[in-house]
Amino acid sequence: MTRTYVVTGAASGIGKATAELLTSRGETVIGVDLHDADVTVDLNSPEGRDELVTEVARISGGTIDGVLAIAGLAAESCATVGVNYFGMIATLEGLRPLLAGSPAPRAVGVASMASLHPVDTELVDDMREMDEPAALLRASEIESDVTGGRIYASTKRAFAQWIRRTAPTDDWAGAGIPLNAIAPGVIITPMTAGLLATEEGREQTRAGVPMPLGGFADAIVPARLLAWLAGEENSHLCGQVVFVDGGSDAVIRGDSTW
Repeated sequence: MTRTYVVTGAASGIGKATAELLTSRGETVIGVDLHDADVTVDLNSPEGRDELVTEVARISGGTIDGVLAIAGLAAESCATVGVNYFGMIATLEGLRPLLAGSPAPRAVGVASMASLHPVDTELVDDMREMDEPAALLRASEIESDVTGGRIYASTKRAFAQWIRRTAPTDDWAGAGIPLNAIAPGVIITPMTAGLLATEEGREQTRAGVPMPLGGFADAIVPARLLAWLAGEENSHLCGQVVFVDGGSDAVIRGDSTW
């Protein structure tokens, strides 16, 4: 039976690759993005998040089978906090009621191996408390930090932690909805084009994100994992953050996870 999936970030990168993969398999996809999508909204704003839910409910008729929250930003800015964390959670929580009518509901989001990088603890704490004004204020204080990278990494760590806390709860596992995330390494998309444009940039990226298996990956690689996590076969993964990173997690953390 054909399943109906909502894919955010569907106009480019991993989101586009995922939407195209699901469509090629005969599934129905409701694409969400700032442009070139079935639902065009800005997930950096509360109004855009509300409109997402309203429009998906209208287009789907009130029932969907899977949510793939992929939309994200990599800039060191307040907008990254709004989209990568608060927008991501609003997508998953806002669309959760529409999963109730599915015989096999699934939900998955995108974290990053950058969640292993240094973060701003105060920003992570503000996000954990779901205090968006405080989080945006803190991001504005550190967005010009010369060390760089802490806003993006912080959003991804906070989101991974949210997945771990939330997936086993009554609203998700108790309702029969597997909730998980993936943590990609460096994926070749428009978002990373600037980083990978020169050999110097590629070397710097490899130093921070070692990927001994296969190197930088095409967008179809995480797309395949996302599609499986959102599919009927995934019945028991709960609160997992699956690293699809060519080995970065293993290199950086070794066996410390145990």
